[in-house]
Amino acid sequence: MVSLAKQSAIVTAGASGIGRVIARTLHSAGANVAVCDISEVALESFRGENPEIVAYKCDVRDAEAVAAITEEMIETLKGVDILVNNAGIAGPTNNVEDISPAQWDETVVVNLNAQFYFCRTVIPHLKRQRSGSIINLSSAAGRLGFPYRTPYAAAKWGVIGFTESLAMELGEFNIRVNSILPGSVNGDRMNRVVAERAKLLDISEEAAWADELKNISMHKMIDPEEIADLIAFVCSSSGRSISGQSLGVCGNMEVIR
Repeated sequence: MVSLAKQSAIVTAGASGIGRVIARTLHSAGANVAVCDISEVALESFRGENPEIVAYKCDVRDAEAVAAITEEMIETLKGVDILVNNAGIAGPTNNVEDISPAQWDETVVVNLNAQFYFCRTVIPHLKRQRSGSIINLSSAAGRLGFPYRTPYAAAKWGVIGFTESLAMELGEFNIRVNSILPGSVNGDRMNRVVAERAKLLDISEEAAWADELKNISMHKMIDPEEIADLIAFVCSSSGRSISGQSLGVCGNMEVIR
C-alpha cells in the first residue's frame, strides 16, 4: 500500500458512498483525515464507525459555510496537504426542456461551484507550504455526451476545465491538481439513476442495466475502492509528477446512452 504518513486530508461528502471509502482509504494509508457532509444521519453513522476521523456538517452550496468549515477542519488537522472534492449529486434525468432552472442550478452548484469554494480556501495554505495535492471528482460524463443528464454532464465537463486550469496556475508552487473520472459505480446513486432512466424511456430496469453495461468495454461496474485506491496513489509520493490529468476509472466507457 502507498504511504500518506504525516499528510492531512480533507474529503468532501465523505460520510457516505464513494467519499466514505475514500476517507477510510486515505486514513488506512496513514493520513490524518477530516470529512464534511450535509447528512446528519450519515455523519452520525460515520462518527460511530470511524472515531479517529473528524467529521463536520456542511452544505457545500453555501460558499461562506464552506470557507468557515474548511478553516475549522484545517485548524483541527493542524494543516492540510490533500483536498478531495468528492461532493456531487446526480441531478435530474429528463429531456432538457423539462429540466427546471432550479434543478440545473443545484446540479451545477454542487458538482462544480462547490469545488471552487473549497479550493479557494485551501489553496492559500498549500501555497504557503509550497506543496499539496487536489483531487476533483469529475465523471466519464465529463468527456462524453450524456443525453437526459445535461446539467450533470455540463458540470462534469466544467470540472475538467477547472482542474486543468488550476494545474497550470499552481504548478510553480509544487501543487498538483488532477481529476478522477469514475464510470458506473456500484451504489445507491447508480441504482436510482438507472431506475429513473428506465422510467423515462419506458423500459424495464433490467433493460436499462443491460444498456449501461453494453457500452463499457469491460462489461463491468466499478467498485468505490478502485477510485479510492487511485486517489491514494496519485496523492502519494508515487504520484509526485502527476498533475493536470483526467484519470478514468470506468472499464473504458465507450459511450453513454
